[in-house]
Amino acid sequence: MSPWEAYDFDYYVQRIAEPELLKKSWAVRMMRMPLTAVPVGGTRRGGDYPVPCPHFALAVRDALQDRPGYPHLRMRRSTRTDEIYVVEWGEKPPALWPDANDADVGRFYGYSEAAIDQYTARRTQVLTVPPASCSVFSPERPPA
Repeated sequence: MSPWEAYDFDYYVQRIAEPELLKKSWAVRMMRMPLTAVPVGGTRRGGDYPVPCPHFALAVRDALQDRPGYPHLRMRRSTRTDEIYVVEWGEKPPALWPDANDADVGRFYGYSEAAIDQYTARRTQVLTVPPASCSVFSPERPPA
């Protein structure tokens, strides 16, 4: 599909360092939901597309095969907890969370410095908030 039909197209418009790459991207529709597959180029050295199962990974890989900007297509199991498989292209990505340097990862994927700064500031803010207790019981037992 054309890239501007993707649900996350505006996300990339606001964050990618080289917006002209979006003209060369594709919207890949999976389960009725098109998402942007941004090609490599300029400062963007790699890309990925999360999928829930190996069958979808093969379909996404096949859809991007032989298209300019999607070299070295491969699929792998994800290391992230919110996805199961990933279709990747371009160079191998840098170390991912928790060992990742967020700025290096952002630059690898071609995000603008402003987008990287905004993300790292928000992430630092989130990480400094102490976690709330999930217990339904109070920390101390009430007197008997």
